[in-house]
Amino acid sequence: MSQAKQVKQIVRLLRPHQWLKNGFVLIGVLFGHAWNDASLLIQAAYAFGAFSLLASGVYVMNDLIDREQDRLHPVKCRRPLASGALSVSTAGMLMAVCFAAGFALVFLSETRAAWVFVGYVVLNVAYTLGLKHVVVLDVFLIAAGFMLRILAGTTGIGIEPSYWLLLCSLMLTLFLGFAKRQAEFMALDAGDAAAHRRVLENYTPAMLDQFMMIAGAATIISYSLYTVSHETVTLHETTKLIYTVPLVIYGMFRYLFLLHGRGGGGDPARLLLTDPHLLATGVGWVLLVMAVLQRWL
Repeated sequence: MSQAKQVKQIVRLLRPHQWLKNGFVLIGVLFGHAWNDASLLIQAAYAFGAFSLLASGVYVMNDLIDREQDRLHPVKCRRPLASGALSVSTAGMLMAVCFAAGFALVFLSETRAAWVFVGYVVLNVAYTLGLKHVVVLDVFLIAAGFMLRILAGTTGIGIEPSYWLLLCSLMLTLFLGFAKRQAEFMALDAGDAAAHRRVLENYTPAMLDQFMMIAGAATIISYSLYTVSHETVTLHETTKLIYTVPLVIYGMFRYLFLLHGRGGGGDPARLLLTDPHLLATGVGWVLLVMAVLQRWL
């Protein structure tokens, strides 16, 4: 294999597009009015970088352990390790470098919550080694990883987290987690689904639809209540965050359409970057939140 092709496979293994998920680290900066504080922005950038490196290390670890099961999946079989494009030794070295560099950034950042980063890695190791086979708990553990990202960008840099936003983020990540399981069902027949991911033996499409319905409704309700809560209005001195709710609802409905109508949902980060409706909704939501908090509206 040429050097250029090997570099391409390494980048695929590290999955940099998944770093989009680490945007949860920046929620504290956005809603904590910290975008004009250079020191807090630098600390948040360190946290974002550390999570990106640690997450890539986790992805490599997952692909190393799951490469045999990935060969049974119509899409994942093309991953660098499952397809044999990269060797196990190369992947092991990449994993070590990512973890070492990630924790080096944690040390340099002087974060107030180093335990968050350690907890994230420990959580993912436990998930990969067995907890991913425990029905329902598997998705809650995925959601817990996002909660740790939020804490790294709030408590870790000295910003008090909003319990409403923590609740809303939990519901949103549960929604996306159960949608991912549903997408795996839709991509494989019943027998292959269980062979690819053992926990799918305990799920059914109808059950996952119910879980998504509950988590999706809770996301919309909790975010809506956050925008009009006394705490939020007092902190931001505006009642206009309610204007951002339609974008949240549209984004979730669009996601459900892509899941059931287009067979998407297996990779939320890639879907957000490739679907123009979701991308426009996400960018529009950020810009509208900024406009409201800056009192441009």
